[in-house]
Amino acid sequence: MSSISVNAAAGKAPAQAAEAIIDRFLDAIWMERGLSPNTLGAYRADLRALQRWLAQRDQSLIYAVRADLLAFIAWRTREGAKPRSTARQLSSFRRFYRFLLREGLIAEDPTLRIEMPKIGRALPRSLSESEVESLLGAPDVSDPIGHRDRTMLEVLYATGLRVSELINLRQAQINLNQGVLRVRGKGDRERLIPLGDEAQRWLREFVGGPRVEILLERQTEYLFPTRRGDRMTRQAFWHIIKRYAKKADIIGKLSPHTLRHAFATHLLNNGADLRVVQMLLGHSDLSTTQIYTHVARERMKEMHAHHHPRG
Repeated sequence: MSSISVNAAAGKAPAQAAEAIIDRFLDAIWMERGLSPNTLGAYRADLRALQRWLAQRDQSLIYAVRADLLAFIAWRTREGAKPRSTARQLSSFRRFYRFLLREGLIAEDPTLRIEMPKIGRALPRSLSESEVESLLGAPDVSDPIGHRDRTMLEVLYATGLRVSELINLRQAQINLNQGVLRVRGKGDRERLIPLGDEAQRWLREFVGGPRVEILLERQTEYLFPTRRGDRMTRQAFWHIIKRYAKKADIIGKLSPHTLRHAFATHLLNNGADLRVVQMLLGHSDLSTTQIYTHVARERMKEMHAHHHPRG
């Protein structure tokens, strides 16, 4: 740390020193909170964006002041940044500068008197039950890859897993005798999730045949391998969902979490307890799960308007 301290004391930390501080910050919050690689990557991207902008103005990331951050936010807004994106970046900056303050590298947190932009909470895009059925029926299950894709979609809808949790599933995490899977999610929290009869049936068929055909002589512990025997990427699975959504004539913008949203919404529509849904989704805060009660309510309004004589 001595070289970083010397550079910082001079008032201008070079890019290498800033990068070293960012690395140290990310290591610390990973140890403290067990954040996912995607979340850590987002923090790094936010801090690098600020660091590059400050460097162009001969300013230091470490010794940035409130006026510097306000100027960066104003520039981002002029460039078309949405309030939600700005709020996410500001959250990254707050955590970073609080870390520097705690480490004794700065005397004052420059984010202390910067207010978060006001943003409305967007309702997640979900699917109707008939749309889910169409999506599940889209893969050609006579082909081993199509059978794999159908099984992945079935498991996703049956469990509400995050996409990252799905593609990282290992065979050892599935217990078909008990009908559950074990997953370790955000914050390194472990949860057991029931699979349901349909997902179990597809898993048994997949593991007993198509999976072996995909792998040939290769070996992997990942449950859903690619033809190369590798773990599937998030991007690859996202392309799979988009392709099958198009084939199923599902209109509207989908996200990688669309089936996770459908899982939660359909459970609530059919009378599930909110805290049970919270546990199944792996949410640490009930307020995060409560967004799905609004989705369910909006769906009920649509159904009433469509079906009631005076809707």
